[in-house]
Formats: sequence, structure tokens, C-alpha cells
Amino acid sequence: MTIEAHISTLEKKHGALEQQLHNAMLHPSTGDTFIAELKRQKLRLKDEIERLRNNTEH
Repeated sequence: MTIEAHISTLEKKHGALEQQLHNAMLHPSTGDTFIAELKRQKLRLKDEIERLRNNTEH
């Protein structure tokens, strides 16, 4: 898998987490812990995408 393909896969996962987070926030019964975990996962993916992009630029 190329770096570009890996980044694309991570971006898709990031988008899916964004949608899941949006849906979770629409339901008041969703626990704060679950929402926080989704946000952490999303941030980890974003950081990984940025790291990969920075490595391909140098």
C-alpha cells in the first residue's frame, strides 16, 4: 500500500468517526465517555494523517 493510499484510508476512517460522533451527539442518552473516546480516536487519526503527509513532503 502506498503512503497516499494509506492516507486515503485513514481519511475515510476519520470521516466515518466524524459521522458517528455527529450521530452520537444528537442523542442525549449517549454517554460522555463514549463521545470522548470517539473524539480521541478522531484526533489520533488526524495526527497520523498529518504525520504521514509531513513525512512525504520531506
